[in-house]
Amino acid sequence: RQVDRYLFHLRLSDEVLLDVMARFQAEMLKGLGRDTNPTATVKMLPSFVRSLPDGSEKGDFLAVDLGGSQFRAHQVKVFDDGKQSSQLDRRFYPTPKEVTQGNGAELFDYVADCLSDFMETKNLKHKKLPLGFTFSFPCKQTKLEEGVLLAWTKHFRVRGVQDTDVVSSLRKALQKHKANVDVLALVNDTVGTMMTCGYDDQHCEVGLIIGTGTNACYMEEMRHISLVEGDEGRMCINTEWGAFGDDGALDDLRTEFDRELDLGSLNPGKQLFEKMISSLYLGELVRLILLKMTKEGLLFNGKVSTALLTKGKIEMKHVSAMEKYKEGLSNTKEILTELNLFPSEEDCVAVQHVCTIVSFRSANLCAAALAAILTRLRENKKLLRMRTTVGIDGGLYKTHPKYAKRLHKVVRRLVPTCDVRFLLSESGSGRGAAMVTAVALRLAAQRRRLDTALAPFLLPLATLQEVKDKMRAELEYGLKRDTQADATVKMLPTYVCGMPDGTEKGKFLALDLGGTNFRVLLVKIKSGRRRSVQMYNKIFAIPLEIMQGTGEELFDHIVQCIADFLDYMGIKGARLPLGFTFSFPCRQASIDKGTLVGWTKGFKATDCEGEDVVDMLREAIRRRNEFDLDIVAVVNDTVGTMMTCGYEDPNCEIGLIAGTGSNLCYMEDMKNIEIVEGNEGKMCINTEWGAFGDNGCIDHIRTKYDREVDEGSLNPGKQRYEKMTSGMYLGEIVRQILIDLTKQGLLFRGHISESLRKRGIFETKFLSQIESDRLALLQVRRILQQLGLDSTCDDSIIVKEVCGVVSRRAARLCGAGLAAIVEKKRENRGVERLQITVGVDGTLYKLHPHFSRVLRETVKELAPQCDVTFMLSEDGSGKGAALITAVAKRLHNVGQK
Repeated sequence: RQVDRYLFHLRLSDEVLLDVMARFQAEMLKGLGRDTNPTATVKMLPSFVRSLPDGSEKGDFLAVDLGGSQFRAHQVKVFDDGKQSSQLDRRFYPTPKEVTQGNGAELFDYVADCLSDFMETKNLKHKKLPLGFTFSFPCKQTKLEEGVLLAWTKHFRVRGVQDTDVVSSLRKALQKHKANVDVLALVNDTVGTMMTCGYDDQHCEVGLIIGTGTNACYMEEMRHISLVEGDEGRMCINTEWGAFGDDGALDDLRTEFDRELDLGSLNPGKQLFEKMISSLYLGELVRLILLKMTKEGLLFNGKVSTALLTKGKIEMKHVSAMEKYKEGLSNTKEILTELNLFPSEEDCVAVQHVCTIVSFRSANLCAAALAAILTRLRENKKLLRMRTTVGIDGGLYKTHPKYAKRLHKVVRRLVPTCDVRFLLSESGSGRGAAMVTAVALRLAAQRRRLDTALAPFLLPLATLQEVKDKMRAELEYGLKRDTQADATVKMLPTYVCGMPDGTEKGKFLALDLGGTNFRVLLVKIKSGRRRSVQMYNKIFAIPLEIMQGTGEELFDHIVQCIADFLDYMGIKGARLPLGFTFSFPCRQASIDKGTLVGWTKGFKATDCEGEDVVDMLREAIRRRNEFDLDIVAVVNDTVGTMMTCGYEDPNCEIGLIAGTGSNLCYMEDMKNIEIVEGNEGKMCINTEWGAFGDNGCIDHIRTKYDREVDEGSLNPGKQRYEKMTSGMYLGEIVRQILIDLTKQGLLFRGHISESLRKRGIFETKFLSQIESDRLALLQVRRILQQLGLDSTCDDSIIVKEVCGVVSRRAARLCGAGLAAIVEKKRENRGVERLQITVGVDGTLYKLHPHFSRVLRETVKELAPQCDVTFMLSEDGSGKGAALITAVAKRLHNVGQK
């Protein structure tokens, strides 16, 4: 009890430990922040280890380990046998004082010398082997194979090494010894411990060392590491937590003994947390306490022996021996007697108690800081409960009879929401360094193969320029009478010859057919000062069996929907003018005649191709015999988009759709449209540019994935440009790439899941979600899980990159096409600079996080003399159709007058 009172300050309640945990969390945040890091004590050093082992690593590796009481050289063989096994050969070399406290050149020479000797004995001189360098001191790394020493710790004091890159020093020494070695990774022993355990247990994402020194590392989200560029994925952070408290943050918990120990150490005022925890100092702490208690007459009848006055006389091995379960007391008696202290039975019990309190405090403090790391991991993952593994190494943890048990118990008490497995590392510094090296090799090889797969999607400016020129040539073919029949870009006249002028007024009906839904609208247009457009609409679904049934069934279904709407609005009796938005390629002979050239977008209704859709609609209305309508105009949604924007901005003469499909229309001078009589004024041309390339003119930029998508589509060989630029196909291109990368073993552990085999699972909305900048990789993983794809963090990074490459190419190709059109408009007008507005609609443009920006940038690059304004269209297919109908009515009336 006397001892308890005496050592009251060494006993920490859970309340105090939770407080220490909160303090350490605050320190971690400081260390991670770019502005706060310079003054932070816990340095949170990025290790540039971005990935844990995935089991596919293999090969022969060397590792050297500098930082413990001995220097070690290892040869590690990693087998890719599905059992994740590895074989380790190692040799220990002493680290004499003249080496650990001499100069830098001698130190690295010694390391190279030992390694050469090891390679000689293992007969490895002839092979060039990759090497991992375990260097257990705080280093600032800017890449995996480079690290500048911040400060020596433990018992090392080597001159001329601080603030230099230790890898280049090692390389120089190895070259001098002509060692055939490639230093690929600099590894902290803590990181090595995590990697070794991570090879055996995929859940391991924390490494912990409790031995001569103490430290911890863990996998942090890149977006929280402001010291390193990029925010994709994770990186292992070496906390260097030994320095926690160097700024006074733990002063209220440090006792007079801690202060005395610190003053007598090699580095006073530094590594204060480590001095309360690690085995290098615990024996000394016990000595200082026993000395004071003896001086005060509480032990050994107040007799102080020379041993008790000698620094370092009581070591950790003594403390461990004294705390053993059964033989603890007899050990204590033996050890104290050797130190010339003649203990009574009570003395032995008291000394044993001191040892327990000192080592228990160490376990408590270590548990509090570890609990802070575990809590941070759980919060990063946004989980209520987390299962994880901590890889542990270090003499104190391994050899002390009760330390491990105490640590586990306290951690579980402090973080009840984490299910923690503690895994003892097998030679973390050797196998771990080899693992880091193996993972680095695997990632580099993966990167090369990934770059090879995605290279064809990166289109240089010269290629885009070429696409623009080809598009221009194809546009001209479509306009000329002699070549129009064979042109792939059909350049269909729409007979829409005027833009809205603001005098349009009245009630109009609009129908909109162009996808899986069908809409009927009533549009009221007011003119004059209080110009406005009011709309009422109803949406009807089109079942698959009707999309792919007979033409008669399709149009009967449409008329049924119109009847429902007229009833709903109570306007069945009025014979209203109607605009029919029909978003499929049509040949028009006048504004109210449209012959279907061919179905796209999944429609396949029979007996329609080559027929006039207006006639088919009139027939169906006649068959129903309930109401009559004045069908004024058949309209393409692209033209509707241009009209809606033209109503707001008279400068709008181009309409672009970038959604499920891809198309464009623009106002062309009549004199250039050879297939329509007359040379006065302008007419809107529906380019139907989706078919650009159907003659093979852009085959050189189509990838094997594009061919796969095309061959599996409803219309092989058709709409090739659309299949590279529109929402309906981008997800499918991504799926084909993912399958290929999985076959190459770069994704999903090489396993192609059932869902990945399904066509069309990768909807374009997923692309938009995955590429959203606000989305953490965790959410990307969730989206992939919804698709039945069980992905790791690394998988998610690759999937995100693939989506980005595919959608960027789509936007750039679309931009090249648009640049050809605006350049043509500039030449038509004969101006040096053109100012023009493009009306745009479509989900890809509206919802994708980057498509619109990339499109705008590309047009600017390829048509520098055109100032293009992009205007989002509000409901081109509904409001646009009504406006076209209104303009046609106005022009018709003018003509009659």
